Amino acid sequence: MPKARTTAAVLLAGGAALLSRRALRRRVRTSPLWPLPTLDPPISGRPRSRALRLLLTSHEEIADGVVQLRLEGDQLPAWEPGAHLDLVLPSGLVRQYSLCGDPADRSSYTVAARLVEDGRGGSREVHEHLAEGMELEVRGPRNRFPLVEADAYVFVAGGIGITPVLPMLRSLPAGAEWRLLYGGRSRASMPFLDEVAKLAGDRLTVVAEDEDGLPDLDGLLAGVPAGTAVYCCGPEGLMAAVEARLPAGAALRLERFAPRASGDGDAGFEVELRRSGRTLTVPADSTLLAAVRRELPDTVYSCEQGFCGTCQQRVLEGEIDHRDELLTDAERGDSMLICVSRARGERLVLDM
Repeated sequence: MPKARTTAAVLLAGGAALLSRRALRRRVRTSPLWPLPTLDPPISGRPRSRALRLLLTSHEEIADGVVQLRLEGDQLPAWEPGAHLDLVLPSGLVRQYSLCGDPADRSSYTVAARLVEDGRGGSREVHEHLAEGMELEVRGPRNRFPLVEADAYVFVAGGIGITPVLPMLRSLPAGAEWRLLYGGRSRASMPFLDEVAKLAGDRLTVVAEDEDGLPDLDGLLAGVPAGTAVYCCGPEGLMAAVEARLPAGAALRLERFAPRASGDGDAGFEVELRRSGRTLTVPADSTLLAAVRRELPDTVYSCEQGFCGTCQQRVLEGEIDHRDELLTDAERGDSMLICVSRARGERLVLDM
């Protein structure tokens, strides 16, 4: 084929792809917000998050084992640093990811996800099965990790835990007193490291485990004055270590994306499903949700990690061991998320 015809064919193909992308983006941006699947109203009275269809316009590896997603729409709901999205994957799995882009950008959301090799499949689906041009459903944003006013700040981020912290660093006032410890397995595995270094300057301590071992949390937190807000996001072990070393008077805020671990070990317990007239035993190695679904297979659920609230049920009798990251203290009085929470005693009675 002559060179001119080859060039023309390439230009035509590229133009067609661009038009197709623009048409898809236009169609997604003009799609109205759609409701969640029909479910019973949440017993707490808390409204469910609206769902949006957004276009995945970028799927890029930004560090070893970390991909960044850019999701575009039109006049997206506003958010503040610390907020996260519920991402509904094509398989139906729901996963939570912190927003790490610019809150002023109302046309897109940016999140990042680390591949969890021994996880339950959600992160692998994000890494291996999502592709640019897909429409995805998101719910939110929601914020249980807001940046509050404080005399000073200490940020501790482990690996992908930098994602909710990054917008906070961008939004701190010029005169704020703060410092950041950012740790990871290796520098190559730590997303946004270059940007964080530019933002933080000499306020930043980077600890790559393959170079430096574990971070010196005692040195970081010793002498932190009262009135300091300490923010931590990362592996459960890191958050537990920070919590154990927190000086009196400092306020700790944690962001979890896995169920809170129990320190006492789990025991089996009995559950009466009052409306169904059934009584069942929940073994020590089973969740309450799994036990209930063996008797009532239509029981609705989603994230199975205590974040979304879909499986919330009213408790009529018994003491609850709450392990969720969603319910308020008031809501915990007579309800629980049965995907993660358990009985604190030997018996519960649920309004099911």
